[in-house]
Amino acid sequence: MSTAAETSERPLIAANRADHLIFIIVTLLYWSTLYVYVPILTPFMTSRGFADVLIGVVLGSYGFIQMLVRFPLGLYSDKLHKRKPFLMLGMISGTLSCLLFTIPGSWLWPLAGRMMSGVCASAWVAFTVLYAAYFAASEATKAMSNISFMTVSGQLIGMTLSGWLAGEYSYNAAFKAGIFLGLAGLLLAFAVKEPREGVTRPPISMQHLREVVRTRSLVQVSTLSILAHCVLFITMFGFTPLKATSLGASNSELTLIVIAFMVPHAAASLITGRWFAPKFGSMNVIAVGYALSCIFTVAIAFSPSLGWLAVTQALNGLAQGIYLPLLLGLAIQPFASSKRATAMGFYQAVYSVGMFAGPFLAGFINDAFGRDYGFYLGGCFALMALILTLSWRRDNAHL
Repeated sequence: MSTAAETSERPLIAANRADHLIFIIVTLLYWSTLYVYVPILTPFMTSRGFADVLIGVVLGSYGFIQMLVRFPLGLYSDKLHKRKPFLMLGMISGTLSCLLFTIPGSWLWPLAGRMMSGVCASAWVAFTVLYAAYFAASEATKAMSNISFMTVSGQLIGMTLSGWLAGEYSYNAAFKAGIFLGLAGLLLAFAVKEPREGVTRPPISMQHLREVVRTRSLVQVSTLSILAHCVLFITMFGFTPLKATSLGASNSELTLIVIAFMVPHAAASLITGRWFAPKFGSMNVIAVGYALSCIFTVAIAFSPSLGWLAVTQALNGLAQGIYLPLLLGLAIQPFASSKRATAMGFYQAVYSVGMFAGPFLAGFINDAFGRDYGFYLGGCFALMALILTLSWRRDNAHL
């Protein structure tokens, strides 16, 4: 008869090497589909004559849908104990997103496409829960480290393809590639291993939600994350590609700007939690990240050439890679395992506000005063986050 300790060392799903490989490929296809048009989205919309205010609305709709959908989707997934159908939902909605962008005419089609990508992104929680079930409880950190690397890799693949396809062929080539990637991911998702009874975990709980929301540290970390995502979705995932094209970047050269941001971003994500946070304290490291992000977000507006813009992206990617993973960890750190799913569901729903508010407000600011003012706004968000981090550092001295 097995002991409780032995049981905890067994994965909930007995997955072999082939099962892991299939899941990894589906995950890479998922993120590639979701990000295959991100670098060219704002130049694409500008080429169709849309004003910055409309571009801001389209960009912001991605976060707005996640505000509405992420938490209920997590509740429903926990109720069913099934994750695989939500993987398929992610692939279907990602494919539809790319398809909607290929329809000519009204700006409502890009809006519908970006809203559909918000549905796609909301399915991500199912990927993380299912993949964690392939590992023993004691290997949870390894599982999350692996899947975080898959995330950045898939995003980088999609964003690298984006500029190359648009440069060699057309904007529609990037969207069509997204359709192909999404359909391939959907077909392969049928082979992802999940038992018929599904995978259980301590569920997102409405009962726990009130207690979780009253936790001071979670509210503080969630507020910082809102501001972090305002900056991210104003810059690389927002208007930075437009700055690049205004400096003469071709669609192919946008790929280099993306790589300049994403590689330091990924590297910082890997080392911050392991080296810097244990030595200097999470809140101190987060403060440094926000200070750097403030400086290099504003610096985007003053970039005189593509070379200088690439430097701002490398340093901003590094800065944002410093604080985003730490905020994610701090969101669930104070909670018992039974409440962590609820805390994470709340945290993810809340930071979607930043995905919406950042580009939405920047679109209006750009339309009224000029495109560089959106980067000033992003710098202000980073500065606000820095001030809050320093003021809350004493409350979280143990972190």
